[in-house]
Amino acid sequence: MGNYQAIFWLILTVALAVIELATLGLITIWFAIGSAVAMLVALLGGNIWAQLISFIIVSTVILVTVRPIASKHFNRNIKKTNIDAIIGRKLIAKTDIDNIKGTGKVDMDGSTWLAASSIDEVTIFAGEEVRVVRVSGAKLIVEREVNTL
Repeated sequence: MGNYQAIFWLILTVALAVIELATLGLITIWFAIGSAVAMLVALLGGNIWAQLISFIIVSTVILVTVRPIASKHFNRNIKKTNIDAIIGRKLIAKTDIDNIKGTGKVDMDGSTWLAASSIDEVTIFAGEEVRVVRVSGAKLIVEREVNTL
C-alpha cells in the first residue's frame, strides 16, 4: 500500500512542479516540496495520516518562511527596457510634426529623434506635448497628448 501512496505523491510532486514551471508564479512549488516530503514519509512506511500531516506542515512552513524571501528576489514588476520603455512616454515636439511635409522631431533624454504623427492629416506644432504610441525603425510615432482634467 505504501508504494501506491508514494507513487501518488510522486505524480502530485511532478504535476505541481510542471504547473510552477509553466506559470512561474511561486504558487505551487511549495506544495510540490510538501508532496515530495510526503512521498518520502510513504516510502519510509508512514501511514496516510503521517503523509498528510507532513504534506500540510512542510508546505505551510515553506510557504510562510521562504515565499516572502523568494518574492523579493523575483522582480514581479518587470521593468520595461529599450523600445518598450519608450511607448507611452510624454515628450515635447521640437519642430512641427507634419507627415505631409515629412518633418518632425522630438527631444528625448537629451537626444533628438525623428517623429511622425500617428494620423497623416494631423499636424502637431513645435512645443506641443505628444505621447509615443509606437516606434517605426528610428522614428517615433506620436499623437498629440490630450490633457484631461
